[in-house]
Parts: sequence; structure tokens; C-alpha cells
Amino acid sequence: MLIVVALGGNALLRRGEPMTADNQRANIVRAASVLAALVGDRHSVVITHGNGPQVGLLALQAAATSDGSTFPLDVLGAESAGMIGYVIEQELSNLLRQSLFATLLTQVKVDPHDPAFGRPTKPIGPVYDAPTAQRLASERGWKIAPDGDKWRRVVPSPKPLEILEASVISFLVERGVIVICTGGGGVPVIARDDGSLCGIEAVIDKDLASSLLARQLKADMLLMLTDVDAVYVDFGTAAARALRRVNASEISAQDFAAGSMGPKVSAAIEFVEATGRPAAIGKLDDAVEIVRGERGTWLEASPSARS
Repeated sequence: MLIVVALGGNALLRRGEPMTADNQRANIVRAASVLAALVGDRHSVVITHGNGPQVGLLALQAAATSDGSTFPLDVLGAESAGMIGYVIEQELSNLLRQSLFATLLTQVKVDPHDPAFGRPTKPIGPVYDAPTAQRLASERGWKIAPDGDKWRRVVPSPKPLEILEASVISFLVERGVIVICTGGGGVPVIARDDGSLCGIEAVIDKDLASSLLARQLKADMLLMLTDVDAVYVDFGTAAARALRRVNASEISAQDFAAGSMGPKVSAAIEFVEATGRPAAIGKLDDAVEIVRGERGTWLEASPSARS
């Protein structure tokens, strides 16, 4: 079975942890063992991952340069995707010695007129207390938004329209290569009037890009791994209830937090409705059991829509 596996931020940096190379590698070692177990269960995997903390840190470092020069977000996104992909590939290859790997920088086309450019919502970088966030926003012209009891910088997050390297990824997968791609949702690009491409200042949601990739690759499953064991109704309250198997037509992403579970549910619905195949959401450590249908939340099509 071909599975697109989207690693959440917890696979790279747990909330509250310092953003150090050692912490990132330790978390990726843990994620790699889970991915290796999926391969051991005879699945083909294409791996995607987030980059919010990393690209935000790179942006901070760039802004702190003495000459004031900075790189745009699309370039920083490519830099973070290469950095993270390298560590994932290395740790996976340490476990799966006989496998072939490729980390691929991935361009994702977006609409330059997407309304998201006028309404930044995607959090990047570290969390701050309110006074610090407000000071940085004033000094650097940032947009900020609440993230739990803290605040973070937010940037535009346009809808992904096309994974431009999908045919290359498919070519590699057909030859048994484990591909790490679409890091941080991919590098956002737009098409000029003459058809040429250029990057644009934005960060694409990793789960929505992963759903698009899974559809373009005709994957058998989209698997989104995070730090909670399932999708919950009334999460964080005494009435919280885990969803186990649900018809995608009977659930709405608007019923879940926009900054956490909402994009995952939206990505799952898009994949299921387009393909008739299942999408699943759950805890990183439960990945093998989730694919077997034993844990996590499965979103499925109605019987008449399944392929």
C-alpha cells in the first residue's frame, strides 16, 4: 500500500522545547523508528513534514544580520526543507540499510490572488508572551495571533494548487525509492504571465499540501501523525470524545481549531472525497496500529464512493 505520511511538528520539535539541532535530531530518531516500522509492514511511504518552528527561526536569524539583508520566506522554506529532509533521510537510512532514499525540494503552485495573502493565519517561529509578541510586531511589521496561552508570528498560507514535482516523485516511488518531499508544505511559487515561475512570501499548510500530493500520486492512504491519539469532538472539555471511524461527508473542518486539528480534518476530507480512499489522523507512536485500523481516527468515503 502506498501511504503519504505527513509528520506533524511534534516529530521535529515538541512544544516548549528549545529549538536546537540536538533536540530536532532526537525527535527525528523517534519518528524514523515509526516510519521504519511502516516499511517493515510492507508499505511504500512518501514522507512529508512541517517546518513552522524552523522557518521562523531562520527568519529571525536573517532579520538579525548586521546589514539588515533578509531572504524571502520561499527561500527560507527551501532551506528548512533541505535541512530537515537531510536528517530524516539519514536517520531512516541508519535503520533501513538496504533501502533507497531521496530528499526532494518541492515547488507548489499557488494563486497570487488567493485571499490568504490579505489575511495571514499560518503560525511560524517560536512562541512569545503577549508583551514580547506585541513589541516584535511593532518593531518588525509582523502580524501576530494567539497560540494557546502564547503568541506567534503569522504569515499568509495560500491553498496549494499543484505539486510541480509530483511526476518526479511518482517516478522514484515506482522504483522503490523512499521519498521525503513537500517539506513545510513545499516552496510556494506562482506562475507569471509568460508561464515562468517565481517564489512568493508565504508558508503553505503541510497537511493540505500532503493531501494534494497524495491525490496526485494516487496514494492508497493519507496518514497524518501528530501528538494526540485521535480527532476529538469538544477537545479540551469534560465532554471530549474521540472519533474512531467517521464518514467524511458527515464531518466539517470548521468544527475544529483552525490552528491545529482543523487543517488536518480539511486535508483528510479533500483526499477522501476526491479518491474514495481513507485518510487517518493519530499519534506518531501509534502509526502502525492506525494503518491497521486499530487506533486513531479514520475518515472514510460512503460505500458507494469507494474505489
